[in-house]
Amino acid sequence: MRRAILPRPGLSLTVFLLWAVITNAGSLGLLVLGAGLALVIPLLTRSFWPDPPRLVRPWRAVRFIGVLALDIVTANWRVGRQVIGPLHRLSPAFVEVPLDLRDPFIATLLGSIVSLTPGTVSIDVDQQRWVLLVHALDVPDPEALVREIKERYELALKEMFAC
Repeated sequence: MRRAILPRPGLSLTVFLLWAVITNAGSLGLLVLGAGLALVIPLLTRSFWPDPPRLVRPWRAVRFIGVLALDIVTANWRVGRQVIGPLHRLSPAFVEVPLDLRDPFIATLLGSIVSLTPGTVSIDVDQQRWVLLVHALDVPDPEALVREIKERYELALKEMFAC
């Protein structure tokens, strides 16, 4: 019964909180409208959401979020220095990262995580060859970038979701 009304409780809560913040909901009417949207949007989009694998090691996820946050700050600093400096020193490149993951949801999550770190953008997750195509702003050593993505992100995701 609960799943029929709230198929994605986390999404409903997120929609409601975002609505309250964006509209600066100070009135009961705006809060009721936000609650209605929080109930209706997940119901209307239910068929679009894949069933994500279950998080089996939440303590690993907490550590991973800390590592990712540090990487984002560090990458912002590095990209800022690179953009301000001489642009001819940059060596942008496309890099193929072979994936050990075989779960489409986790592979897409990895691509999104790579895109969060400034200076890198995931372009495609090739599920035929299980390769993540990444464009990086400065890649003096493509193998080092592949190792970093696999060791810092892919391995952690595999541990968190046991896949």
